Amino acid sequence: MAERGVDVSALPQEVREQLAELDLELSEGDITQKGYEKKRAKVLAPYLTQTQNLAPPPAYDAQSPGPSSASAPEPGPSNSSSSSSRHRRTRRPHRSGGTRDERYRSDIHTEAVQAALAKHKEEKMALPMPTKRRSAYVQSPIDNCTPPDSSSSSDDEAVSSESAGPQQSPDTWINSSLHGSSTSSSASSTLSHGESRPTQAPQPQSQQVPPPPAPAHPPHSHSQPSALAEAFAQARIDPVGGVGPPDVPSQAQARGSRVDLPANAVVRGMSRGQSRSSMMETADVRRVGRGVPVSSRVSTKIQQLLNTLKRPKRPPLSEFFMDDQEEIVEVPQADPNTPKPEGRQIIPVKGEPLGVVSNWPPALQAALARWGATQGKSPALTALDITGKPLYTLTYGKLWSRSVKLAYTLLNKLGTKNEQILKPGDRVALVYPNSDPGMFWVAFYGCLLAEVIPVPIEVPLSRKDAGSSQVGFLLGSCGVGLALTSEICLKGLPKTPTGEILQFKGWPRLKWGVTDSKYLTKPSKDWQPHIPTANTDTAYIEYKASKEGTVMGVAVSKVAMLTHCQALSQACNYCEGETLVNVLDFKKDMGLWHGVLTSVMNRIHTISVPYAVMKACPLSWVQRVHIHKARVALVKCRDLHWAMMAHRDQRDTSLASLRMLIVADGANPWSVSSCDAFLNVFQAHGLKPEVICPCATSPEAMTVAIRRPGVSGAPLPARAILSMTGLSHGVIRVNTEDKNSALTVQDVGHVMPGALMCIVKPDGPPMLCKTDEIGEIVVNSRAGGNMYYGLHGVTKNTFEVIPVNASGTPIGEIPFVRSGLLGFVGPGSLIFVVGKNEGLLMVSGRRHNADDLVATALAVEPVKTVYRGRIAVFSVTVFYDERIVIVAEQRPDASEEDSFQWMSRVLQAIDSIHQVGLYCLALVPANTLPKTPLGGIHISDTKQLFLEGALHPCNILMCPHTCVTNMPKPRQKQPVGVGPASIMVGNLVAGKRIAQAAGRDLGLIEDQDLVRKLCMWPTMMHQFLTEALQWRAQTDPDHTLYVLLNAKGVAVCTATCVQLHKRAEKIAAALMERSGINIGENVVLLYPPGIDLIAAFYGCLYAGCIPVTVRPPHPQNLSATLPTVRMIIDVSKAACILTTQVLTKILRSKEAAATVNIKTWPIIIDTDDLPRKRPPTIYKPPNAEMIAYLDFSVSTTGMLTGVKISHAAVSALCRSIKLQCELYSSRQITICLDPYCGLGFVLWCLASVYSGHQSILIPPMELESSLTLWLGTLSQYRIRDTFCSYSVMELCTKGLGGQTDMLKARGVNLSCVRSCVVVAEERPRLALTHSFSKLFKDLGLSMRAVSTAFGSRVNLAICLQGTTGPDPSTVYVDMKSLRHDRVRLVERGAPQSLPLVESGTILPGVRVIIVNPETRGPLGDSHLGEIWVNSPHNATGYYTIYGEENLQADHFNTKLSFGDPQTLWARTGYLGFVKRTELTDSSGDRHDALFVVGSLDETLELRGLRYHPIDIETSVSRAHRSIGESAVFTWTNLLVVVAELCGSEQDALDLVPLVTNVVLEEHHLIVGVVVIVDPGVIPINSRGEKQRMHLRDSFLADQLDPIYVAYNM
Repeated sequence: MAERGVDVSALPQEVREQLAELDLELSEGDITQKGYEKKRAKVLAPYLTQTQNLAPPPAYDAQSPGPSSASAPEPGPSNSSSSSSRHRRTRRPHRSGGTRDERYRSDIHTEAVQAALAKHKEEKMALPMPTKRRSAYVQSPIDNCTPPDSSSSSDDEAVSSESAGPQQSPDTWINSSLHGSSTSSSASSTLSHGESRPTQAPQPQSQQVPPPPAPAHPPHSHSQPSALAEAFAQARIDPVGGVGPPDVPSQAQARGSRVDLPANAVVRGMSRGQSRSSMMETADVRRVGRGVPVSSRVSTKIQQLLNTLKRPKRPPLSEFFMDDQEEIVEVPQADPNTPKPEGRQIIPVKGEPLGVVSNWPPALQAALARWGATQGKSPALTALDITGKPLYTLTYGKLWSRSVKLAYTLLNKLGTKNEQILKPGDRVALVYPNSDPGMFWVAFYGCLLAEVIPVPIEVPLSRKDAGSSQVGFLLGSCGVGLALTSEICLKGLPKTPTGEILQFKGWPRLKWGVTDSKYLTKPSKDWQPHIPTANTDTAYIEYKASKEGTVMGVAVSKVAMLTHCQALSQACNYCEGETLVNVLDFKKDMGLWHGVLTSVMNRIHTISVPYAVMKACPLSWVQRVHIHKARVALVKCRDLHWAMMAHRDQRDTSLASLRMLIVADGANPWSVSSCDAFLNVFQAHGLKPEVICPCATSPEAMTVAIRRPGVSGAPLPARAILSMTGLSHGVIRVNTEDKNSALTVQDVGHVMPGALMCIVKPDGPPMLCKTDEIGEIVVNSRAGGNMYYGLHGVTKNTFEVIPVNASGTPIGEIPFVRSGLLGFVGPGSLIFVVGKNEGLLMVSGRRHNADDLVATALAVEPVKTVYRGRIAVFSVTVFYDERIVIVAEQRPDASEEDSFQWMSRVLQAIDSIHQVGLYCLALVPANTLPKTPLGGIHISDTKQLFLEGALHPCNILMCPHTCVTNMPKPRQKQPVGVGPASIMVGNLVAGKRIAQAAGRDLGLIEDQDLVRKLCMWPTMMHQFLTEALQWRAQTDPDHTLYVLLNAKGVAVCTATCVQLHKRAEKIAAALMERSGINIGENVVLLYPPGIDLIAAFYGCLYAGCIPVTVRPPHPQNLSATLPTVRMIIDVSKAACILTTQVLTKILRSKEAAATVNIKTWPIIIDTDDLPRKRPPTIYKPPNAEMIAYLDFSVSTTGMLTGVKISHAAVSALCRSIKLQCELYSSRQITICLDPYCGLGFVLWCLASVYSGHQSILIPPMELESSLTLWLGTLSQYRIRDTFCSYSVMELCTKGLGGQTDMLKARGVNLSCVRSCVVVAEERPRLALTHSFSKLFKDLGLSMRAVSTAFGSRVNLAICLQGTTGPDPSTVYVDMKSLRHDRVRLVERGAPQSLPLVESGTILPGVRVIIVNPETRGPLGDSHLGEIWVNSPHNATGYYTIYGEENLQADHFNTKLSFGDPQTLWARTGYLGFVKRTELTDSSGDRHDALFVVGSLDETLELRGLRYHPIDIETSVSRAHRSIGESAVFTWTNLLVVVAELCGSEQDALDLVPLVTNVVLEEHHLIVGVVVIVDPGVIPINSRGEKQRMHLRDSFLADQLDPIYVAYNM
């Protein structure tokens, strides 16, 4: 920096003032760091001298506390004469002004951080900034008070940073070399995380990786074609029309540029491609392989993220392993170079003996009685008003008389005459504000005199105070029933509308008493308070918050209170009549011990400076010292800092009277610089270096150590300069090698008089540490707390610790108290503290201190980003280890770029200096973090909000890839156990039963009697449905086959057998008349769900054409739905379209013309008003293997596939359904399904004509306007069998769940329903069917009624729960095994268990077998494999244009590689397993249940394991109440999670860490990208299935308009 070679003290006055002005501007944020550097350099240019190199610092540098220059002494002889040290101290001018806190500021540390960041400048690469929708956030209002009112970790310090070092551009710290990464291993598998960081990480052996580009390349060299080709060598992108690899924009255009794909609008449920040619290549047929061909330009940010994850940052994983039973968490191997303690075992350190002084009182109350009687006029306490002027002075006489009055009132005047409410030993809460010390003193001493136990607590401000319920826990555990307060405070407490004091959350019921003098009763002359000699009874209870936020009460006995006052008097050399200025909270800790207790014992005059005064006038305490010539001042670092900031206003203050400046938080390692800087400024005002006395305290052990006031001219105590790496391993190492990660620590003096102290290991048994080891300080002394009141279990581990030596034998009988402070004993028995137990973060076996991380974060120029230095650091447990989270408040004027840059630089700095990865870094709007009573950040509440997803950050950065180092190793595929070499014995293979199952036999002829009675079918089966319809029209013309209902439940259309036959004839005649439509040509049927569609279908069959049913386009959304229609018409090469008048107009409209070319439609026939004509003949196919119709559907992976269904398959399928569901003419069923493909079409159009039952048709879209339509119909018509889809069930569950009483009142009764079958091509949704059954149980729905059907493209109906057969069985499988393609059954409720329900009984005539998709061999029972099916109603093949015969054969006519090589099977593309159950089927055999787990195309192969998206999505949806639907997919090796946000947009960023946590915990995967979108963005097809591949394409093409996209580093 510019001033390095300049002695600023030697500069002219005006130059110094200019520099001070610049410092002020920088600290206020009025000037950027860059501008500051520039102007400063300009001012100093004429005075610059040559800079010298700094020598490495020695270990203990005994020198004066200059501005933290302890760690950077001058070159040359290091004699520590006070003149040379003073010369050094004035080297750097003091920086003043602004609202930054010096508590964590250290020039040295700031420079170290800047140096560490500078190292990363070389590897430049744009990091993907999160994408955020601008509307998302509203900043919170800010209160503009001058000094900071807050802090980061401990109670009430505010923190901020001094930015030193040049401004740096947003650089990245992740290596930018590329390598091709295979899809199956996720990024996390390669991002191992070791200690050492070689400049070039070795490549993992598991992948063939090209050598990284030479370092000489320019930063963007990776966007050159060669490297790119490598990068995308294995990224599964199917080239479209020969397009090259994806576009990787160079850094210049990277940030924020949107990449638009060529016009290929994403269609709900279709593959893209508008022009005929591209469509032929993408969507004509099912392709082998996964993914939809996308245009290969991908979103810039995704590309950037991929690049950041291309190369492992740390050494690679060791060899692979495979274990089916247990996924073992990777335990990082201990580094042989880890520093280990080498010293001898520590010897306990003894304080000087506690001297017996003749006039010490036998009890503290006795001292008050003595001064009250003999020195009544002597001032005891002066309180200040809000402006800092004295408000009143309480004399010892007044204090005594009021305390006696209160004691008398408490014991005799509360409650009625007969009953005494308070007895000696009862606990009483003291609730007084910080601005009213006088009332508190009277209440405290009044309680002591009445021998009741005071419990001082903070004033509750609202029901929602941070930590309020924990204070309730304290009051409850102490059994408090009465609270004392002042009249003013009582008036200010929140009240209920009736005027009673609010019942605070978690608090016990309290009575409130007011202690103002006018309400106290003067005792009678003969009443005197009882003052016994101090004994072991509890005197008072001090509250203490643990790391988890629990508030406990530390009980202090009367003798401990007295002994502590004596020890403090001896250590601090207090004299009678001295003046003490106290800035600390007088209710606890040092403020109470020195300012209320010891001061009374020694008749000291205390001047109490409340927190509110400090906010208004930060210099007030210095002025009080000056005015009252105070001898002692009691402060924290923040008070030193604020006074320094404001000192310019005061030229004439003098601190020469001070003999002790006690720094209460001097044990914090970051206090050194505050002390030094304060001395630097105020030495000119008479402050002597030796009066600064840091001390170490804890609620349990009370004062542990304090530095005694020094003698003028004596050398100042030494400093320790320690290696942070050593500290993280718990050992003391003098920092020599890397000065960036050094920690300068000052001592906190010697042990207290009369105490014995030693250092023990912080965890496990209290074993004594070695001399060079960091441990927890434990103290044995009469002057310490003696228990956690009311909590005996916790007490033992803290207050009754007996240290043991290395062999485990106790070192003595006496118990020690754990102080919660971590430190060591230095030379001369000086005590050094390096942190607190509650700020300890244990990550991968190494210890990090929250305060150290705060200091590093603050050294990264937070001026533009962090509001008042408010930063919280804590750890959360995710996946078997602690993960570090940093939350900071963001300035209201901070820009998105600045914040993101600051966050990325904090990551770098912490990684460099502490060698630990951050898990999450979040910025929240200013003033929104929960506050402690004195304005600090309430850490445990902040952590709670983070884990609940209620923090509402405005910026977030997750970095799980670098910090999660204990992932299980990726699996390598092993040879399958069952193969051709296995011995086949009957049904067994390799000792296991072959996983196969079959439905019952599909007999040729049914039971003759049944036929005669019910169906009147001729004995010979009809081969063709057209014959069946003609036969029905002749034999039973008026039998109603179909009834169509509208939204009101009214039958708008019916069709009898003869009506349907005649309508079909009309349509057949129209088709035959048209020239150009020949027999065997395809005809598209474009109708809304209804009877017209059925008539058109049979019309086509009568005319010899092949019908293709297509969902009509949505009139309000033509641009999205019409292309699908066009595509099916083009792919099927339809000769004609049959449709209605309304749809004809739509197809020819201007709106349609804007989306597709309407001039090339085939012939359109409007069937609404056809003339009554009969066709000359009704076509009869020459054989049953001819195609009856084409079934087109879009799979969930976005592939459009058409399958050919033959006449024989139609008959076999209808017969199979008839047998399974026992359908005949007198039966009625209700269908609420889409009639365009699959089993839905079969039930809607075919089954009734075959079986003769009546179908009541409910178009699903009618339910949107009338939710009760379907259930009402079931009840009205007394329906026994109904078929629906998941979307219908979900609509009813969500929409009618709360209205069952209303439905009951309207007479809806579902007890008639025997089977309600959900038709789907997916794993049964157990949660949905279960909640549906549960919700409508009250309406009489049987819990056994709901079941599922399962079909696929190759076979439209494989399973269907019929009327006979056992109930569907449910099993619980182990998810870890499932990822290995194994099925291990576990008990319900077992960890990592997944409930699966049978997909319905296998249909008659159907056989299934479970096959290994790779080897094509049959699998045993315990394996997950592909379901293959053999049945007379299998589809014949795909409808292809180019006739891809190999694909055809592979999917429809494939054979097992061994076992039974004759049978032809069709591959369903679904994974599942077969389990033999204990139940019996209709034939009396044990029932084989088929369980469908998921689609093979949808599975994600990550880390060598197989994941099913639905499992990850289920976890994600559970993560937060605001997550509605979610979907996951992969892009190369990144897992992308898209979650729909149901709550307000301010919840959006809360979801990012929760989603990352839950996927890591439950699935052992690291999420690469989290995308938060609006409800309804995830495309869902008509069957209620998610279209994940569409979503993926839209995301990669930047077409989602997300609320927020987080790229997890």
